Amino acid sequence: MKAETPAAIRAAIIITVFMVLLGIWFAVSAAGAVPPYILPPPGTAARAAVLNAPAMLPHLLMTLKTVGIGYIIALACAAATALLMHRFRLLREILYPLLVVSQTVPLIVLAPLLILWFGFGILPKVLMVVLVCFFPIAVNLLAGMDAVDPDILLLFRSLNAGYMKTFFHARLPGSLPQLFAGLKIAGTYSIIGAVIGEWLGGTEGLGVYMVRAQKAFALEKVFAAIIYIVALSLVILGILSLLQKFFLPWAKKETYKPTGRSL
Repeated sequence: MKAETPAAIRAAIIITVFMVLLGIWFAVSAAGAVPPYILPPPGTAARAAVLNAPAMLPHLLMTLKTVGIGYIIALACAAATALLMHRFRLLREILYPLLVVSQTVPLIVLAPLLILWFGFGILPKVLMVVLVCFFPIAVNLLAGMDAVDPDILLLFRSLNAGYMKTFFHARLPGSLPQLFAGLKIAGTYSIIGAVIGEWLGGTEGLGVYMVRAQKAFALEKVFAAIIYIVALSLVILGILSLLQKFFLPWAKKETYKPTGRSL
């Protein structure tokens, strides 16, 4: 079994890679290979992110609100769907192919339809987040419940444990690693779904801010919004990682393979 890389070394590698990419960005900008109105220097983007923070705060809060509502709804619907598919084989054979086929439809195509059907309010953005987050959570939870050690299930069966006792004491704890894998994927996708919805219409949100800045040819403000989007994604991922450590203190190393979709 391979030894786990110390956290300090992993952090050093991540910081080194980030600094290298930042250096490449700075070198390209300083050399004039790309005009600043197309690719502003890193310092200009960072300064815009700081100076425009008060103006971006309402947009940031609206995106967070959209992500929060959509993520909770997606989690509830995905968990219920996964449980039903696991409990009833016929329902699984009907729904699972439909879920897979639904992922072949590009979200950027669905977004204008949601705007037409539900207007320019928060509802179509929330639905975008739900659509983005639902699949990875449902599929990973279902896979986790299927991957529980058969010997453990045999032990519960030998003790005459019913379905609910087996579920709460064996299947649910055994599926938590896969569930958190899906939650992490959905967490990073949730910001993308919200921003895509805001791109196509709305009054507030980081996506709306980016579109306005782009039309004003203020590329430094576009990059400032991107910085906030990346930061939000990292914060969500960090919170989910902390929750995973809290609920799975025994899982020091992730050996499962998450399942998700690419946008």
